[in-house]
Amino acid sequence: MIKGLNMLFSMTGYGRGTTANKNISVEAEVKSINSRYLDIYFRLPNTLQSKEYELREFIKGKIKRGKVTTIIQIKSSGKESDVPVLGKDKLNALLGFLKNIKKAAKLTDKIKMEHLLSFKELYLPDEFEFGEAEFTMVKQALDKAIKDLLKMKKNEGGELAKDLVNRIKSIEEKVEAIENESMKSVNEYFSILKERIKTLIDDTTQYSDRLELELAVIAEKSDITEECVRLKSHLKFFLESIEKEEEPGRKINFICQEMNREANTISSKSLSTEITRNAVLIKEEIERIREQIQNIE
Repeated sequence: MIKGLNMLFSMTGYGRGTTANKNISVEAEVKSINSRYLDIYFRLPNTLQSKEYELREFIKGKIKRGKVTTIIQIKSSGKESDVPVLGKDKLNALLGFLKNIKKAAKLTDKIKMEHLLSFKELYLPDEFEFGEAEFTMVKQALDKAIKDLLKMKKNEGGELAKDLVNRIKSIEEKVEAIENESMKSVNEYFSILKERIKTLIDDTTQYSDRLELELAVIAEKSDITEECVRLKSHLKFFLESIEKEEEPGRKINFICQEMNREANTISSKSLSTEITRNAVLIKEEIERIREQIQNIE
């Protein structure tokens, strides 16, 4: 295994963190899935709506890419404080509001219980006092959740790295097989060509110079040395990128495009079914790699 591959992170994962004191408990959940950029979404209680920007910047400092959904819940620690309490002032204000609506709209419908129960603010527990100390607790819970998430992302990234390295090795083996087959295929093709000409011309000696010229042309057109050299260079660059780059996802996706281009050229120049077969297998491996790297941060 290459030394730096333990730095590879998947984009998918889940983390959870909690904090609590005698007054409140905080639970933070962070979920991440594939995305081209960093997209952050929140589900926050009312007490945290004004803190969304700070929380967003906090997450940006720790996660580079992916669609990240953050859910934070804050509850009072004492069970008795969770018991619904009727807010009489709120009820009176709401009744007055509904009566004004009836009058303005000239409605005759009666105000019913279900109308009142739909306004949860009437009977939710009273909000606790929320200050900087409580917000610090929120950030602590969120930090724990992110660390939990990153641990999962790192573990999955390690498995992805192993798979990628194995596929790169498989491509390297196929490139080597193509190189070994390359010159042999030109000579075989030329021998077949000569045999076909013999069926048309009794004495081929007088055309030997022309045949040699044709061989040179065929050899030049079917030469895949440069393509193989470039493909091996791309394979090396791919491994270096996932070893050393902090965020290799976009770069290795581009490298895959270049590798696929070389494989296509090799296939189009091929005079051998064996070379064509290996070129197709290389393209299949590249496609599997491209699917895998969609999940790399």
